[in-house]
Amino acid sequence: MELLKALVLGIVQGLTEFLPVSSSGHLELAKWIMQDDSLAAESMLMTVTLHAATALATLVVFRKDVLEIISDLFKFKWNDGTKFSALIILSMVPAAVVGVLFDDLLEALFDKQIVLVACMLILTGLLLFLADRARNTNKDVGFKDAVIIGLAQAVAILPGISRSGATISTSVLLGIDREKSARFSFLMVVPLILGKMAKDLLDGDFSGTVSIPELSIGFIAAFLTGIAACVWMIKLVKKAELKWFAYYCFAVAAIVLLIKAVG
Repeated sequence: MELLKALVLGIVQGLTEFLPVSSSGHLELAKWIMQDDSLAAESMLMTVTLHAATALATLVVFRKDVLEIISDLFKFKWNDGTKFSALIILSMVPAAVVGVLFDDLLEALFDKQIVLVACMLILTGLLLFLADRARNTNKDVGFKDAVIIGLAQAVAILPGISRSGATISTSVLLGIDREKSARFSFLMVVPLILGKMAKDLLDGDFSGTVSIPELSIGFIAAFLTGIAACVWMIKLVKKAELKWFAYYCFAVAAIVLLIKAVG
């Protein structure tokens, strides 16, 4: 992997991890456009590094919330922090189960399945349209909501379905406040990313030929663009302007399908 490729992948990951256009789908499209012939497993080290960067970006943006949650947890009693932590854990279960039981199948889906990516981008666009039309309320995330949002996150493991788009759209459609929906959506993925990194490390999946400079450039690019995209996305969700991303998803999907159709 060259330094320019690492930079491009880092920027793509940083933007699309938070913007509702599917980071996994865009990483596959980026590798396809750049004619990267590496198998999904061979680029796993870079992929996990980029996800670590966006996880850190999330913690930076929501640092006050995270510190409050940690402070509440150390009070060792039921409060807002412990409740939010319980909701996060509950929302993680569906995606964790899918990741453990279908790991090999998921890896195959991330190997140049461009038509699948295009179709899932169309589904993402439809979800964003529905969310934009939903009525905003002051409702908080409940335990039933956490399970449903967690199911949406599990489905979003497929390349082309935006994780943030699916979870935020599901939250808004459940009647949850838009800003709270974005906050929950972005924070709920951090433990999953850390868990996936630990699993890959234990399984020895960090094989490959990616160099330290390439990993560093990718990490920095993903981290900086991730912070900017996260802050921007929170503002867009509050203003109910997700439809523009729906248009984008439809356009990208149409272009990819057209290219594949004409060979």
